[in-house]
Amino acid sequence: MTIRRRLLSAAALFPLTLLLGANEPQPEATLAVAVDSGTGSAGLAVAVDSGTGGAGLAVAAATGTGGMGQATAEASVDAGSPESHATANAAVLGGAPPDGGLAALAAEPGLVPPVPVPSRQSAPPIAKLQPLPRAADLLARAKLEGDRLVVKGKDGRKQVLTVDPGLQASLTNIMRDYEVPYGAVVVLEPSTGRVLAMAEHSVARPEMRGLPVRAVFPAASIFKIVTGSALLEAGVPPSMEECFHGGKRRLSEKHLEDSERDGACYSLALAMGKSANVIFAKLTHKHLTADSLRRMAARFRFNREITFPVPVDVSLASIPEESFGLANTGAGFGDVYLSPLHGALVASVAANDGRWVDPVLVEPDSGPLLPPEGEPVLTPEAAKDLTAMLEETVTHGTARGIFRERNFRVDGAVGKTGTLADRNPFRDYSWFVGFAPKDNPRVAVAAVIVNDPKWRIRGTWLGREALRLGLERVPAPVELTAPASAAGKH
Repeated sequence: MTIRRRLLSAAALFPLTLLLGANEPQPEATLAVAVDSGTGSAGLAVAVDSGTGGAGLAVAAATGTGGMGQATAEASVDAGSPESHATANAAVLGGAPPDGGLAALAAEPGLVPPVPVPSRQSAPPIAKLQPLPRAADLLARAKLEGDRLVVKGKDGRKQVLTVDPGLQASLTNIMRDYEVPYGAVVVLEPSTGRVLAMAEHSVARPEMRGLPVRAVFPAASIFKIVTGSALLEAGVPPSMEECFHGGKRRLSEKHLEDSERDGACYSLALAMGKSANVIFAKLTHKHLTADSLRRMAARFRFNREITFPVPVDVSLASIPEESFGLANTGAGFGDVYLSPLHGALVASVAANDGRWVDPVLVEPDSGPLLPPEGEPVLTPEAAKDLTAMLEETVTHGTARGIFRERNFRVDGAVGKTGTLADRNPFRDYSWFVGFAPKDNPRVAVAAVIVNDPKWRIRGTWLGREALRLGLERVPAPVELTAPASAAGKH
């Protein structure tokens, strides 16, 4: 086992309170990493000192003679800044890239997770989830005044929320009526970032609050949006075909290589629609590096804070250097986590011609909320190609049946599904993120449901309903035309 794998395992054992409390002020920390490649058996020690003077983290790993390196390495950084904190975690998560070192990796936002990323298989973060404190839960404190939700501050000042009370209630009632173990759905206006609904419900834990902003859900195949964007940027067109065999649910290194057994071929666009894991793994292996996928993830705001009045967990993404691990991550099997709010914002990038727009929960004091310029994530051409790929999900792919139900169709819908399951205990995560209509997006959504073995609805069904109901609450803009009586007059 290599040092990188041992350190990745070590990171998974780090207390999950670091992840679940990522939005709390962080004390100063120091980190030391020591690797001893002697002949002794492997060992791991993790210590955290949370005294008032600051926090310290020490990780030590000993490897046998088969391990990498023959010297003792020590890295110590002052974690008083986000950059140095990220550098420390880069050391924990597997060392420096070949072209720049830890400091270079940590210099750009999002290239390194701000805290160690938990292992999805051995330490799923939902197991340690705690309710959002009431002081931070603006929706729980809001009161209905007329047709608006209003939060009154300690100073008596009122804040009008962007949330549509009717839409919020409808989506909450759906999850309550279907008794979902855990469910959350976000609806927003992509052009402005105005949040129209942040609904949630949990039969498993009725006291739970804050699910729309908690990044405890594996991103699963929703991460294919990031991978697909990186492939487009690498010069892979949506029409490029890749042939394959097997790999529908599990991947092996043999699936990454072309074979005489490859009897089926999908284009990149159809692979997005059908969520073909093996295609995305092969294309990641052939066309992407860890650095290129890591940078695209950072542009989509993974491993970065999202500014919002309610604290939002950082959506963590571990992008491994090792070839098979990288391919797995590109296909959606990596240690990557996503909050529903972030999921809706990921979908909004394509809706906004490739621009990132921050979410808004409070109406401005004066004047209407106008669409901001936003920060470029993709070129408009790449965003158009990504939208066409996401359309395949609804027309020919994994969401085709749901979106073809009579009386429940959503014209012009595009999106991406995602499913993944924990084994012990069993948890079935199902996602849908998307927007509609394709040519003039008015709403973007993200829906996630965590089910037991017996279930009633899944994320794709809830996501479709969020789109359908959201469009009813956000009517199409009226096109102004000259009256017929004015025809011919100049």
